[in-house]
Amino acid sequence: MNINGTPTRTLRAHPERRAIDIIDQTRLPHALHWVRVATLDEAAHAIRAMLVRGAPLIGATAAYGLAIALADDAGDTHLAEAAAVLRATRPTAVNLHWALARMEALLVPLDPATRCAAAWTEAAAIAEEDVAQNAAIGQHGLGLFRQIARQQGKTLNIMTHCNAGWLATVDWGTALSPVYAAHDAGLPVHVWVSETRPRNQGLLTAWELAQHGVPHTLLADNAAGILMREGKVDAVIVGADRIAANGDVANKVGTYLKALGCADNGIPFYVAAPRSTLDFACPDGGAIPIEERDGNEFRRILGLDDHGVPTVVQQLPLPEAVANPAFDVTPARLVTAIITERGVCPASADGLRSLYPEAADA
Repeated sequence: MNINGTPTRTLRAHPERRAIDIIDQTRLPHALHWVRVATLDEAAHAIRAMLVRGAPLIGATAAYGLAIALADDAGDTHLAEAAAVLRATRPTAVNLHWALARMEALLVPLDPATRCAAAWTEAAAIAEEDVAQNAAIGQHGLGLFRQIARQQGKTLNIMTHCNAGWLATVDWGTALSPVYAAHDAGLPVHVWVSETRPRNQGLLTAWELAQHGVPHTLLADNAAGILMREGKVDAVIVGADRIAANGDVANKVGTYLKALGCADNGIPFYVAAPRSTLDFACPDGGAIPIEERDGNEFRRILGLDDHGVPTVVQQLPLPEAVANPAFDVTPARLVTAIITERGVCPASADGLRSLYPEAADA
C-alpha cells in the first residue's frame, strides 16, 4: 500500500545482512519509525511487545526470526530452541504456529550447513504468498461490496474493528483489502473505524486509510450500535487471528459485540482471512486459547502532550484490578460469510471444506 504516495511493505528483508526491518507499530500513528531486527531475541520481542501485530505479519516475522536465529548456529538443538522461543510469544494467532511448523518441516530434514540459506528462502516465500493471498481476498470481497452497492445505490459505508489492513500483513491486509480494492476500482466507499480499545488499533487503521486516500471516520467502540440502528452501516468486515474448523472466529476483543449488533440490525458481518488463519485441528471456538495481556495496557494511555512530545498517561491507579483479554470468539452463526484467497464460503465446517477439501484428509 502507499505511504506518502510510495508503495511500501511492512517488512523489508536483508538476507545478506541476516536482518529484517519492521515498522514499530507502537509508535503509530504519531511517528513512522523503522526498526532493525537482527537477533532471535529482537524478533521475539517485536512480536511479544506488538511492534509487529496482525496474525499474517506475526507469522511472516516469526519465519524470518527463525532464519535470523540460524545464522550462527543451525544445529538441531538450536533450531528447536529458537522455534520454541518464537512460538511462546503470542498464543492466539495461529499464523505464528503455522509459519513455524512450515519452517521446521522444511528445515529439520536438511543438513545444518544448508539450513540458514533455506530458511531465508522459505521465509521470503511465506511473505510473498501473504501478499498474493491478501490481494485475492480483496478481489473476492470486492465482489460482495459491488452487490451491496448495487442494492443501496450510494456510498458504501463499511465498519471495521481492530486493524486488519496493510499494517497487519506484509501487504494489502485482510479485512481492508476489499476496501482498498473498492477504492482503487472507483467504487465510492467510506469506512467507520472502531477505535478498538485498549490497544487503540483502530488508530492504525485510520492512519493507513489516510495514507491511501480512503475516506473514513474514527468512532468510539460503543458508538457502533447507534450507527447500525440509524442505518449508517452497510456491512461490517473484520480479520481474524484464528478460525476454528466449525467457522467460529477469534479476533480482537470487541468483535463479538459488533457481530451481535449486525445480527440485531440485519447487517452483513464478514470475516476475511487467508488459509494460514484457518485451524482445522481446532474443533470450535471453545478450544481457542485467549491471550490475557498485561493490565497496564488498560491502565495507561500513550499519546502526545500539548507540545507534541510522546507521553504515557496513567488513567487508573496502579492497584486498580483490571481484566485485559486480548481476543473474543464470535460464533459461526453470527458470521455472514468468510472471505479467503480461494473465495467466499459460509462460516461452517462444510463451507470451509468446500474451499479447502484437502483439509478433510489432514
